[in-house]
Amino acid sequence: MNDVDVPANLAEMVARIGIAFALGLAVGLERQWRARMAGLRTNVLVSVGSALFVLFGAYAFTDNAEADPTRVAAQVVSGIGFLGAGVIWRQHGSISGINTAATLWATAAVGVLSGGGLYVAAAAGTVTIVLANTILRPLARTINRQPTSGREVPTIYTLTARCREPDEALIRAMAVHAVSRPPLTLQSVSSEDLITDTATGPKTTVLVRVVIRTDERNDALLEKVVSTLSLEPGVSAVQWAVHEDDPADD
Repeated sequence: MNDVDVPANLAEMVARIGIAFALGLAVGLERQWRARMAGLRTNVLVSVGSALFVLFGAYAFTDNAEADPTRVAAQVVSGIGFLGAGVIWRQHGSISGINTAATLWATAAVGVLSGGGLYVAAAAGTVTIVLANTILRPLARTINRQPTSGREVPTIYTLTARCREPDEALIRAMAVHAVSRPPLTLQSVSSEDLITDTATGPKTTVLVRVVIRTDERNDALLEKVVSTLSLEPGVSAVQWAVHEDDPADD
């Protein structure tokens, strides 16, 4: 291993790491805002980690003529596949997390580009990832909501989960993730503090309320969501109600 000229290369390495951090942050902000499993920290770490591996391949073996930094980038692509597989889960015949895994994979590419000093390409990749997760999202839902028969009855569901106050953020995120898939469309999420008097004094719990719309009534799918949330230790009660939506109101 060669003794790298640290003073000469330090500024360039720091710049590349900083760019990887900033671009990973841009992708992570959009994911965190949508309460996805891989959010702000995960995307930043994937981007910066990929850049660090590329920097290692670029600077650590400069005295070896056979050294090829692209091999490190190839291993990053392979390694990120295992991380992406960890966020894909299958439940009751449906698969979730594929888009999150693809985002992590693309964020790793942004980190590799940043580590290689290709800042313009890395920035363009970041913009493309964010646009794909924002602009294409409503377009995909619109396509999914196109009627397939004349029997669809628009329906509004209200899902409520009562949980402990410290678990509110987790339950909100789980509820949003559970209903953010076709044919369900998330309408709103809200929380309400409930204070009850006990022998040891006032106790605060939180009622998380999620409003969902679907173009065709599907009670079985809501039951699956309820079953998932009811398994959480911090949840004391989960229920849902249905309200038929008037198409004339659209």
